Amino acid sequence: MSPVIPLHPIGASAGCNDAPVLRERGQREVFCGLTGIIWLHRKIQDAFFLVVGSRTCAHLIQSAAGVMIFAEPRFATAIIDERDLAGLADANAELDRVVERLLSRRPDIKLLFLVGSCPSEVIKLDLSRAAARLTTAHLPKVRVLNYSGSGIETTFTQGEDACLASLVPELPAVDSSAPPNLLVVGALADVVEDQFTRLFDELGIGPVQFFPPRQASDLPPIGLNTRFLLAQPFLSDTARALEARGARRIPAPFPLGAEGTTLWLQAAASAWGLEQAHVEHVIAPKRERAESALARHRLQLAGRSAFFFPDSQLEIPLGRFLSRELGMTLTEVGTPYLHRQHMAEELSLLPAGTCLSEGQDVDKQLDRCRAAQPDMVVCGLGLANPLEAEGMTTKWAIELVFTPIQGFDQAADLAALFTRPLQRRARLVA
Repeated sequence: MSPVIPLHPIGASAGCNDAPVLRERGQREVFCGLTGIIWLHRKIQDAFFLVVGSRTCAHLIQSAAGVMIFAEPRFATAIIDERDLAGLADANAELDRVVERLLSRRPDIKLLFLVGSCPSEVIKLDLSRAAARLTTAHLPKVRVLNYSGSGIETTFTQGEDACLASLVPELPAVDSSAPPNLLVVGALADVVEDQFTRLFDELGIGPVQFFPPRQASDLPPIGLNTRFLLAQPFLSDTARALEARGARRIPAPFPLGAEGTTLWLQAAASAWGLEQAHVEHVIAPKRERAESALARHRLQLAGRSAFFFPDSQLEIPLGRFLSRELGMTLTEVGTPYLHRQHMAEELSLLPAGTCLSEGQDVDKQLDRCRAAQPDMVVCGLGLANPLEAEGMTTKWAIELVFTPIQGFDQAADLAALFTRPLQRRARLVA
């Protein structure tokens, strides 16, 4: 028999909707938005990401992707060198030359993103004008867009937000008389997307499109009858751009764990006016399998404490999952940015009294973490090794973005990401 998970109704007074938030503005430890290219270039299979940056940017992307030098991924870096920085070369002419060479070598490219970086923004290189100029030159074969992945402006997952927001104006418009359609927003692994497609079909919700699509030629239509579900919690700019086009967001928790996925699907079903009995008939067997798979992980994690450093904006949904479905105690849940409207349903499900922090002053947060001595610390790579050396058990936050974790079938895989570090620590001290 699978464990019974008590659910609080969304919007209930219990939770952290009105909880005070510790807002910190100091030194932070996080990857820049360029890192989002690592999963986006795999998702949009005929797109290419050209970072306009330094050799450091190139090393970061290649190291994060684990790409060998002879591979041909769908990203590269146009290196800004000393001649560009000194103004001895026309950076725009150089960029045009690089793009021409790239497109001649890679005729499969249908969508090209010019991705801004710290160096390109320091020298005030206007990539929006460059994108417009190059689009004029290469349409209809190639569309050229731009967004910023600069660490000056963005952190880690905000690169995806900036990328998708730049695509929203390109989405085809549909007439207001068109039937309602559902848009699932946020890059998902193909296997997760296929699972959700089957679930929506069984529920009778549709037509359903995913954004970003797998092919740039398959951009989903949008109009006044478009409703959208956020699959990722870090897409505030994208959501704002979609709403400006007339689409309406369906408020829901995020599809992490059995509970989160259930409530996410139920929110869509409610927006489509489906009968609760039918929805439960479709969802119940899948939810029960997920709960059964989670039970063995709960045995290892129940009663343990977790501390979240801000990294990906996944921290609040992950905290809800660990607390409610795996029985862990939340010592502190830090997030780079807290969007209260998008997180309202998640906050209502957090245990009352949870310590929430927004932004970061890394030294102060390290002091709180050391004082708390949690059983597990979820943090970036830069903090993990030092904390491990101090005897703490850590979970790399970046792995939670690179791994398929959404949906019923991935619930146990998500839990395993937290049980494995504890198992590793137990073997080391044995």
